[in-house]
Amino acid sequence: MVRSLWTAASGMIAQQNNVDTIANNLANVNTTGYKTEVAEFKSLLYQDIQAKTTSGNGATKPVGAQVGLGVRNSSVSSRFSQGNFYDSTNDLAFAVSGDGFFAYRGQDQNTYYTRNGDFHLATYGTGLALTTSDGNCILDTNGKTIEFDSSIVASKITVTGDGEICYPDASNNPKPMGIKIGLWQFNNPTGLDKIGDSSYAVTGASGAALNEDTTQGLTKSDLRQGYLEGSNVQVVDEMVNMIVAQRAYELNSKAIQATDEMMSQANQLRR
Repeated sequence: MVRSLWTAASGMIAQQNNVDTIANNLANVNTTGYKTEVAEFKSLLYQDIQAKTTSGNGATKPVGAQVGLGVRNSSVSSRFSQGNFYDSTNDLAFAVSGDGFFAYRGQDQNTYYTRNGDFHLATYGTGLALTTSDGNCILDTNGKTIEFDSSIVASKITVTGDGEICYPDASNNPKPMGIKIGLWQFNNPTGLDKIGDSSYAVTGASGAALNEDTTQGLTKSDLRQGYLEGSNVQVVDEMVNMIVAQRAYELNSKAIQATDEMMSQANQLRR
């Protein structure tokens, strides 16, 4: 019976982590570029009560007796399905249609990746640079910061579907500036390390970043200027998942109460 206490307790802990994950999804339902997370579980080790070859009369027994010892969270993985697009008043807002990620250079000079395309122009050296809302420089297809002359007007910048940045000439016709916004893909995006702010870092599990402009065989993404990609959180699904997690938590607590009552009755047998 003591075993059942620990088993049910492990279930309550696992479901609490599940509810925490669901709550985080709901909290980020309006976060640009956020990808919903799913808690996954695995069973703990089993305890052998009777071996497969043991029986009461010594005969061969093909099936043994094992009792499970509970559950634990194995991982919390992100689901990188496409989020809905919505209009933005920002002239430098971009949504990615496809599997690509934007890249930016962090304050520590490392490269990070994001689906949040809410960009801005910020002072950089003697000119301007395309940056995230936190001031981190966006990278082009060559892995270099995207810089402009200080006379550039943000509202006049246009970007083609493949990321080519254009600016009007003297005749007010958009002309390519020779700069393309970089987009990268990963063999296993679920393996990316979540660092907050809808950003990710490369890990051994994710594999190296694959440049869409230079890597053969990739299905290239499409950029939509004037739009942002919302989170892919489905509120109804999350509410259903929360109800299921709550019921599972309640059932485990009932198992603890039942075990407590059984132990109490066993202690009273001698009276």
